[in-house]
Amino acid sequence: MKLLILIPAYNEEASLSKVLSSLPKNLESIDEINVLVVDDGSKDATSKIAKQHNTILIKHKKNEGLGKTFQDGVNKALELKSDILLTIDADGQFDTADIPKIIKPIIEKKADLVTGSRFIDKNFTPKNIPFIKKWGNKRIAEIISWASYNRLYDVSCGFRAYGKEALLNLNLFGKFTYTQETILDLAYKGLHIKEVPINVEYFKDRKSRIAGSIIKYAINSSLIIFRTIKDYRALKFFGFMGTLMFGLGLVLDIFVFYHFFKYQTFSPYKIFGFMGAFLNATGIMVIFIGILADSIDKVRLTQEKILYYRKKENYYNLTPHND
Repeated sequence: MKLLILIPAYNEEASLSKVLSSLPKNLESIDEINVLVVDDGSKDATSKIAKQHNTILIKHKKNEGLGKTFQDGVNKALELKSDILLTIDADGQFDTADIPKIIKPIIEKKADLVTGSRFIDKNFTPKNIPFIKKWGNKRIAEIISWASYNRLYDVSCGFRAYGKEALLNLNLFGKFTYTQETILDLAYKGLHIKEVPINVEYFKDRKSRIAGSIIKYAINSSLIIFRTIKDYRALKFFGFMGTLMFGLGLVLDIFVFYHFFKYQTFSPYKIFGFMGAFLNATGIMVIFIGILADSIDKVRLTQEKILYYRKKENYYNLTPHND
């Protein structure tokens, strides 16, 4: 089996060398280990250090975001015909000794995506994690669990392993981050996701490159989650929104007509009548959009299936079938 270790790096000259030196040279059941550093527009010596450690290096001319960095890693893993892609941060926050634990379920074919978890086992939850980050991570995990029909405790951890089927199925669009989108994408495609507890060290005064601004992180993550749910659950999403609007309008309609039958006048609640009619019409329109979006979604899923088989043909050097 071939393992590709992806290390996204942005101005990580202070810690990258230590992380690279700590990576295992040999792993049980793994015949070949490659290391890929994706320098996402660093201004320091990140790329120089990566070259000194003889890694595969991809360097972005400008900072493009963790999502784009991850997509580069997926493409390289498929190009190298890797069986597993493992992602780990360049700041030394994760313990590389946990790598065998992360990849084991994939080797044993018990999972397609294995994600490290800081919260599934309280004994592994860092004592010094900031309260706002812990609270925010748990709330996002609840949303992703609801949307993906999987009970998950940590959906923002970057220490993960992806098997071949996950790599072939992934089709992502978010540039800001990838952690939640990959879970939703793979869960909707029926792949198996597993969490394993990991050791995480939080450094004092260390500012996350992704979650440094809680508000920015929340907004960008919410947009990715919103778009993914909209794409994969179009009818439910728009149907719920449309039904809610129509229901609110109906409440206003009933109130206005009750007032009319009782007092023989719409005044002074005419505006409520107009609002009710507007919400009724908008609700019906949104439900109709949901029906159209669901039809378009079927086409998109078919195209993704075709893309999956194309990737598979390239991965296994198969000759494409011409029907």
